[in-house]
Amino acid sequence: MIDSTVLLHRQRLVLPTPVARTGGVPIGDALESLIGRTRHTVCVALTETGEFADAVVRSLAAIPERAAVRILCTPDATDSSLSRLVDSRLEARVSESGLRETLVVDGVAALVRGGEETGGQAAIVNDAAAVRALELLFAGAWSRGRKLTDHLQLSPRLRTELARNILERLRAGNTDETAARELKVSLRTYRRYVAEIMRELDANSRFQAGVRAVEFGLLSE
Repeated sequence: MIDSTVLLHRQRLVLPTPVARTGGVPIGDALESLIGRTRHTVCVALTETGEFADAVVRSLAAIPERAAVRILCTPDATDSSLSRLVDSRLEARVSESGLRETLVVDGVAALVRGGEETGGQAAIVNDAAAVRALELLFAGAWSRGRKLTDHLQLSPRLRTELARNILERLRAGNTDETAARELKVSLRTYRRYVAEIMRELDANSRFQAGVRAVEFGLLSE
């Protein structure tokens, strides 16, 4: 849906289009223009640190105090500076889902940043149905995310793909032999990883490790 929305801005129509490309307009100016219209909510998805993330952070100062702000980022976009922004009206979560850099304002307008094929250009979306779809996609990823503060407290060892694969197999009830074979590691190595993960989660049993993994957002419920 997001890719389709981004591609719409390439179409050259005689009639006004609900999706307009930013063209030569700096991404920061486009963000400030949208954020300046905020009345109630701002939802932002970040995939990496850099120009877009920096522009979003700078633009937050223009958001009215009454507005609620949600920032959803991938592990690659987490930054301790984001945690300093979290307050009573700004929440931040980390998602393992594949995200596209997006900003949705009040559920009525959105900015979607294109991929490398678009040269990093962004599309301004004003079509109600398209914006609603983007908002729903954001809400789904948000519900599965974990709090940024919890993520930053996790050991880097727990954020790896291997740790997540081991936790999935513990939850599935796989035997150590089966899990080790599927992960292509020795039984001894697998059991060492399990012990390290349980220690990092401060868990006394594998069941408790699974519960804590869900609480921290390492596994979905």
